[in-house]
Amino acid sequence: MKVLLTGATGYIGRRLKEKLLDEDINLRVLARNPKSVRSDVEVVKGSTFDIHSLEKALEGVDVAYYLIHSLQEKNYRELDKISAQNFLNAAIKQKVKRIVYLGGLGVKEHASEHLRSRIETGEILSSRPDEIETVWIRAGVIIGSGSASFEIVRHLTEKLPVMVTPKWVNTLAQPIGVDDVVSYLAKAKDIALKKSVMVDIGSEIMSYKDMMLGCARALGLKRWIFPLPVLTIKLSSYWLNFFTPVPYNVAKSLIEGLSSEVIVQNDNAKRYFPDISPLSYEDAVKQAIREMEENQVLSRWSDAKGKEEEEFNNDISDALFLNRQTLPIKGVSKERLYRTFCAIGGDNGWFSYNWLWEIRGVMDKMIGGAGLNRGRRDPYNLRVGESLDFWRVEDIKVNERVLLRAQMKVPGKAWLEFKIQGDEFIQTAYFYPRGLLGRSYWYALTLIHYFVFPDMIHSIMNKAKQ
Repeated sequence: MKVLLTGATGYIGRRLKEKLLDEDINLRVLARNPKSVRSDVEVVKGSTFDIHSLEKALEGVDVAYYLIHSLQEKNYRELDKISAQNFLNAAIKQKVKRIVYLGGLGVKEHASEHLRSRIETGEILSSRPDEIETVWIRAGVIIGSGSASFEIVRHLTEKLPVMVTPKWVNTLAQPIGVDDVVSYLAKAKDIALKKSVMVDIGSEIMSYKDMMLGCARALGLKRWIFPLPVLTIKLSSYWLNFFTPVPYNVAKSLIEGLSSEVIVQNDNAKRYFPDISPLSYEDAVKQAIREMEENQVLSRWSDAKGKEEEEFNNDISDALFLNRQTLPIKGVSKERLYRTFCAIGGDNGWFSYNWLWEIRGVMDKMIGGAGLNRGRRDPYNLRVGESLDFWRVEDIKVNERVLLRAQMKVPGKAWLEFKIQGDEFIQTAYFYPRGLLGRSYWYALTLIHYFVFPDMIHSIMNKAKQ
């Protein structure tokens, strides 16, 4: 069987890719940045907005997985429609037998804009059943290490012993563990069908309040929750943005979806997947916590990229401002130095003036940015495309280079590079300003840069020697 996987660097896609690779199939991946995908997988560079690359990726394919959404873009609903229609047309043209799509639970008439977009995507992909089969799997709250839903529940539960919450905490939902979602998706390519089918999946029905209390029990904590009807969507979004790793725009879309129930509407999961018995909510939470404690987090919600984030152009000479620090490499191996600067961020800190980085993270949160709450997936290892605090890993050359791109709110574009070149260790901050505000921003930070960056490179070198 020839299978195409889209969204392979996202939260679900990365886990599904590993599961499919364990099976005896011929797997191909469509990705904007081939560096972010394992080298032992066939990769077609492109996207669903590039018809030529899309048709090339679908050529000779039997089953195509559609795990794409544009939530992090402002006009995500329109982009989702275009992307789905392009994918459907190209799949039919290339005589693909089946599309497997993961969407969200919900009733369209009562759904938020975000959930309605997911439903509309499913409707488009299922709109030509006489020409191609579509298995449309719909899940609600996905619980797993690194999932946006779990990160929200966990952070609120850990940080707030007493919560005064919006009334949406009483809304009913059917959460499901991420491993069960991946199992349904993997088996969806093999089930016998004569038509397109919608499959709703979930475990027990419970409120979001029950989820937070269940998470507290799994963590061994006691929590008290008091719903109030006066907290608006906007206030709730800022609240989530500040106390969890989720940025404001994502939090707002999620909050809007919490006002409507996401309940299973059919029994097709039992009919077509009788051998899958979803974990209970608390068991899924315990499994997620175990993965985090053992540093076995395979993927995170923040790995997903927006449409504008294409493969990184290695030429950053367009940066108008830079701060470059160099040190001779003495008394330490290049391999050890590389491992040391790969460990920067997250719980390991920034090796220099951590309190300033924390202040910058709080400021970023206050204006709707990612802040430092996202941390890092693994305390020592990095991979291209994943998030690291309010940066994204853009490029890695083993024992030579790591390049980070800023995802904090800045008036321009910024990068931070650590590089071993010959017998020198080079650390460079690049900044491409946007207008007068961007230039003012850089000059305003000149004094801080004077202390932070020289101290950072010395701290990294000293840490490596230790």
